[in-house]
Amino acid sequence: MWTLFMPLLALLAQGDGVSFTPNKELLECASQILYIDQHAYQLPTNYSRNIPPGKNTTVYIGVNVNRVSGVDENREEITLDVFLQVSWEEMRLKVPPGRSYIDLPWEFRQLIWTPDLYIWQLQTMRILSVLQEMASLRLYANRTVSVSIGATITIKCEMDFVLYPLDVQNCAIDFSSYKYTREDVRFEWREVAPWFGLAGEQRREFRLPKYVVTFVTDKSKHIRNFGEGEHSAARLQIKLSRELRGYLLESYLPSSLFVIISWGSFCVIPEIVPGRMVLLVTTLLSLVTMFDTVSTNSPDALELKCIEVWLISCTIFVFLALLEYFVVLFGIRYDKSWSRRRQDLRRAASAAQLAPPIHINHSQRLSTPVSGTPQGGVFSPQLSVEDEGLKQQFSHQTIQRDSPILDTMPGDSSGSFLVRFAAMADRGVMFCGAQHGALDKFALMVFPICFTLFTIIYWTTYLSEAHRAMPD
Repeated sequence: MWTLFMPLLALLAQGDGVSFTPNKELLECASQILYIDQHAYQLPTNYSRNIPPGKNTTVYIGVNVNRVSGVDENREEITLDVFLQVSWEEMRLKVPPGRSYIDLPWEFRQLIWTPDLYIWQLQTMRILSVLQEMASLRLYANRTVSVSIGATITIKCEMDFVLYPLDVQNCAIDFSSYKYTREDVRFEWREVAPWFGLAGEQRREFRLPKYVVTFVTDKSKHIRNFGEGEHSAARLQIKLSRELRGYLLESYLPSSLFVIISWGSFCVIPEIVPGRMVLLVTTLLSLVTMFDTVSTNSPDALELKCIEVWLISCTIFVFLALLEYFVVLFGIRYDKSWSRRRQDLRRAASAAQLAPPIHINHSQRLSTPVSGTPQGGVFSPQLSVEDEGLKQQFSHQTIQRDSPILDTMPGDSSGSFLVRFAAMADRGVMFCGAQHGALDKFALMVFPICFTLFTIIYWTTYLSEAHRAMPD
């Protein structure tokens, strides 16, 4: 390729400039270097491609996004098809008289000064081509040089998925110079340059299956500190807002329905063990499978993601419903056993209470000492303190499994804390095992209230966090 430029470089050493004439040999070379349409064009002999056009040169950046090819969450990358326009004033160059602009061949950029554009978050860049590369170099009559490139670029974007799927990702792309400081070159945005016309409005928003991608040019001045000083930068903001509708239908709604269905187990008679167990266990396994699927298909995060907190909480609600059923089954078993034992004690106490009086022969020695009160030669036997408590209990109440919560347990004369605690435990277990479903009725009220409060707190907290994470 450099052999094509040898005739031009040799001519640059002659006189004050180069004048292209319709000479056949020269036109053959010039047609591959720049298009002049047989018009004379002079390139100054003192022109240096290593020196900027002037002090504090302003370079204008324009980006027209054609398509968002994809968003890779695992690699934190965004692929875009863009048309990039870069323009600056080059007072050392001018077009032939009578022409508004001239198109220069793409290779000619190596003979003039061009800004060393550096895109900070750029991973890869590939110029698009069909029959030839989609790149142009144009010089305007107002001595503005314009470079336009159609390319596919891959941008690295730092993402945080703690609020997934309520997260909003913000990526800042900086266009700056790698070598020149802000005293030499400044970068600014130009939405629509005078040399570039747009038919219609520029597209700012792109809708993907999972994201809504928005592009905003930041007009404020940005400085990048590296190397030998401060470098001016033009910033393009990319905002990725996730489409929440799909996640509501695929994860949040089914998991909420599973929790609501688990409350139906409170309406099933506890003695129907297979039906109630199948309902709760199936619901629990469905939530566990959903959690595993969401964790596998969602991007990684340093903490629990927002959707994982929801699914874990729903799983805990269903597990507590299953645990409540275990407590009910234990209460029923304990209540039946304790009722039979108390009925036996009641019959024994009743038999002792209805026994005929015993005439005491003081010379007779009883094998078992019995305390009593003499009444006219007749000794009335008394029960022990423990039996007396049972006697009073059975004389004032009827032992029924339908109303165990109303039972008054025998008190402890010594006031021992352990005895009182055991009595309270007996009350609780008998309450859980009541045949009329006292615990199930209580759970049927408490579980919906707790889940409603959790839902309000969950959405209020995470929506406020997502709103706080969005840029101003």
